[in-house]
Amino acid sequence: MTPAELRASIPALDGVTYLNTGAHGPSPKTVVERVERSLEYHEYESPADEGPYSTAFATYEDVRTDVADFLGADASEIALTQSTTDGITRIATTLDWSPGDVVVRTDLEHPAGILPWRRLEREGVEVRVVESEDGHLDRDQYTEAVEGASLVCFSAVTWNYGTRLPVSELVDVARDAGALTLVDAVQAIGQFSVDIREWGADVVAGAGHKWLLGPWGAGFLYVRRALADQLEPRAVGYRGVTEPTSETTEFKPGAPRFEIGTTNPAVHVGLREAIDLVDRVGLDRTEDYITSLAGRFVDAVPDDRLVSPRDPDSGLVTVDVNDPETTVERLANEGIVVRALPEPNAVRASFHTFNDESDVDTLLDELGEEW
Repeated sequence: MTPAELRASIPALDGVTYLNTGAHGPSPKTVVERVERSLEYHEYESPADEGPYSTAFATYEDVRTDVADFLGADASEIALTQSTTDGITRIATTLDWSPGDVVVRTDLEHPAGILPWRRLEREGVEVRVVESEDGHLDRDQYTEAVEGASLVCFSAVTWNYGTRLPVSELVDVARDAGALTLVDAVQAIGQFSVDIREWGADVVAGAGHKWLLGPWGAGFLYVRRALADQLEPRAVGYRGVTEPTSETTEFKPGAPRFEIGTTNPAVHVGLREAIDLVDRVGLDRTEDYITSLAGRFVDAVPDDRLVSPRDPDSGLVTVDVNDPETTVERLANEGIVVRALPEPNAVRASFHTFNDESDVDTLLDELGEEW
């Protein structure tokens, strides 16, 4: 599949210049149709056939395998969740915390990587925040911060600057300090090839509704097998145990123990379809294409207006304007979809494979009024 063919397959792009994949990637028609077919079978046919529970459980198994293959993991290391936030929260609420324990995060995190730890602060857990400069971390400050920490949480690609953090290096530093690592990968997966084993992280949370162009509600959580087998989730449901009706609770091996109860399998079927489309386009081609579009954009942005790196790390590019909210509204009236950020107070554009040079030029023409 070529980028042009991908573009033609996405109905939401008709009549609009869509540059907001960092918030939501609109799904190709085939993804939505696959979700619809799955839902129709589950509700119309499976009750009189193999049964809705058997259908759902078989789907869960298949999706776990496909997500694991896509990420370079084992199916036993994947749990199906609803979102990145859902996955992070399941880990945050599972680990045994005591007053004085330390969590480290960066000041670059999405609220998904902030709110769970803020809640733990009320129970006496210390939260250390590693400050950044222009979307990058100082390695010495990071190394100092993780000393004595129980867990370190950071993003593979920052949602506000679009910078790509050196995941494997940060993981190594945290491991040497005796800390677990939790990576928010939702802005990375689908932009470029991700191999979980190369990262070496203990936990990776992601979802399909951004760069994978999948439906909402299809999240996934990687938990390193040896770690998963040591953890006992506090949120417990029939999908996470071996025998739901037994008087004793035995968790399933590996990450599936983090799955809870009845969820709609259709959205994860849509995720499988989205992964298949990503593979058909090719992640290497996707990365090169995104880099080219982002580069075309930043080359035309004045130095004093560019917030993200001059040499783009990703398809997320942030620029300074006088009034971000007003600018986003004005652009929306012109059929251009971007978003305003709270921190930094700026406008972010997202460039994906379905975009083309005309999208970049359209945005630049309209932003020229700001500069």
